[in-house]
Amino acid sequence: MKSDNSLVTGSFRDPSGFLFRYKGVLYRQINKIYREHYDHLMNSGLYEKLVEEGLLIPHKEVDIIPPKPEVAYKVIKPQEIPFVSYPYEWCFSQLKDAALTTLKIQKTSLEFGMSLKDASAYNIQFKDGRPILIDTLSFERYQEGRPWVAYRQFCQHFLAPLALMALKDARLGSLSRIYLDGIPLDLASKLLPFRAFFRLALLGHLHFHAKSQQRLADKTVDAKRWKLGRLSLIGLIESLEKATRKLRWKQSKTVWSRYYDDHANYSAEAFEHKKRVVTQFIEQIRPKTVWDLGANVGIFSRIASDRKIFTVAFDMDYSAVETNYLACCKKREPFLLPLVIDLTNPSPSIGWGGEERMSLQERGPADAVLALALIHHLAIDNNTPLDRIADFLSAICHWLIIEFVPKDDPQVQKLLSSRDDIFSDYSKGNFEAIFSSFFSIEASVNLKDSLRTIYLMRRRQIKQ
Repeated sequence: MKSDNSLVTGSFRDPSGFLFRYKGVLYRQINKIYREHYDHLMNSGLYEKLVEEGLLIPHKEVDIIPPKPEVAYKVIKPQEIPFVSYPYEWCFSQLKDAALTTLKIQKTSLEFGMSLKDASAYNIQFKDGRPILIDTLSFERYQEGRPWVAYRQFCQHFLAPLALMALKDARLGSLSRIYLDGIPLDLASKLLPFRAFFRLALLGHLHFHAKSQQRLADKTVDAKRWKLGRLSLIGLIESLEKATRKLRWKQSKTVWSRYYDDHANYSAEAFEHKKRVVTQFIEQIRPKTVWDLGANVGIFSRIASDRKIFTVAFDMDYSAVETNYLACCKKREPFLLPLVIDLTNPSPSIGWGGEERMSLQERGPADAVLALALIHHLAIDNNTPLDRIADFLSAICHWLIIEFVPKDDPQVQKLLSSRDDIFSDYSKGNFEAIFSSFFSIEASVNLKDSLRTIYLMRRRQIKQ
């Protein structure tokens, strides 16, 4: 039997095993070196406990030929996540919930004689609206007296960015896109405001931790000399948990988070008509996945997610995404995932060889994309030609529901009020002509009491 395997480049660092695809299905090879730890995970009751509580992705053991059979112990088939997201795409509360989930898993693991050997934020994904651990190989047998080896990683991946977001600026969460192994503690210590020194937990876990790293950087450290009993380890975890819970982002009202207040950009009739049109198009095409670009607080995203269509709601505004995520948590919405994405600078392929973390385009295409009240911002605010917009959208979707906002619209007039109108090609006719090269226009509806038009388009060909 030919193995026909394709390695997943984002999982190559762990000697315990790796992810691969076989005939399009995701599997994980467990290497012989990890045998003792995997058997304890499965036989101790920890696996069942974590899966039952929705903290660990479930899997099945399967019998297929893995890519590296000479070192393989077993192959498992994990349940797949509908959309892979990254920490630099999460709002404050998403990162905080992911941090608390990691600490809860660590505390539970200790009860079963195991410990997390890493605390990477990339091992957490969102499933059914909740954070969940996806790396089955993150556990190791607990050794009495051994310090928590993932302590530094937790501080860099979770505590440092959370502190920066809460006490300085939420946009500093995007530093995780630059520092894939977490924000360096010395950098976080320098960026944090002076008042952070008066928080004992942050003083110890970030500031003193950073100083300790600098002091020991050029020294050989004998790990056997550092002993940490079980009770002290539990105390450390509880201290991190308390420090994380106390961090709160004082959410500010931005222009975008207040965008739909009183439907300022539409009359009540136009707004309701827009919702009906989008609903009609969604029900007509019946997509399995939807990406809502410029989703704001998710009003139109929920037209899809309320119909049990998995929907990713992208917006560049941290406050809007925070509001959307908190609403998802409150309403327990399993089919909606809000994320922070700037479409003018979307997440690229980064990491080792430029392949470790996927670009936004690589995680598509979606069955359908919503691009509502968006194109005028891309074309006029950001000087993006219509053909480049159409090309990008055709690469990430099969169906497109898009709203064209003409120059006479008050919102476009506001954009043009402080600059020269150099956009002679920005017209409804030119929009239709350019987009027709990439999509077939299946339907169009003029919104009542508005100058705007909503189109349903179908991609002409699959992008290579």
